[in-house]
Amino acid sequence: MPDLASRGALPRWLKLSYTIWFLVWVPVYWIDNGPANFLWLCDVANFVLLAAIWLESSLLFSSQAVSVLLIQFAWMIDFGTRLVAGFHAIGGTEYMFEPARPLFGRLLSLFHVFVPILLIYALWRLGHDRRGWRLQTLICWLVLPLSFWIGDPPDNLNWLWSPFGVEQIWLPPAAFLAICMIAYPLVLYLPTDALLAAWMRRTGRPIH
Repeated sequence: MPDLASRGALPRWLKLSYTIWFLVWVPVYWIDNGPANFLWLCDVANFVLLAAIWLESSLLFSSQAVSVLLIQFAWMIDFGTRLVAGFHAIGGTEYMFEPARPLFGRLLSLFHVFVPILLIYALWRLGHDRRGWRLQTLICWLVLPLSFWIGDPPDNLNWLWSPFGVEQIWLPPAAFLAICMIAYPLVLYLPTDALLAAWMRRTGRPIH
């Protein structure tokens, strides 16, 4: 639902710019990577954000903030260390430096840089909804099994086969999927929700 008290809090130029980017990003990513690639949670976030930005929904923004903020900060660190120092500090951005991949598609993947900025700005304007982590948990519990059933191990969708680039050989794949479905909310969503709530309180921004 839109936050009626905050309607008009996000500028129209931002909504239009994101929408234009999205309409370019979807077909390019589809052609370059195939439809299964959209099951990455960072890609799922882009679809949710399209709705969030037009509805001005703090619930939708909050759900994606707890989902991808920490991951995309890690992406930026890994991309930055490779770009500046020549090595991957964490792993996960190797594809950005593969010449065989189309350059335009790689440039569009720089959404990992601007999406965190968009999320922080939107939460600053609309406030943080503490229900967001619950909504994102439901999304996660839908997306992870789909990633497991539809994706191939070499695709490593949502790191279900090779977390941090290290092949998972200790557990049966289905057992590791179950662990991920528990770990993502506990390790990512709840701590990020607590950090965002603390930031909102410190800065006097609304919490819903």
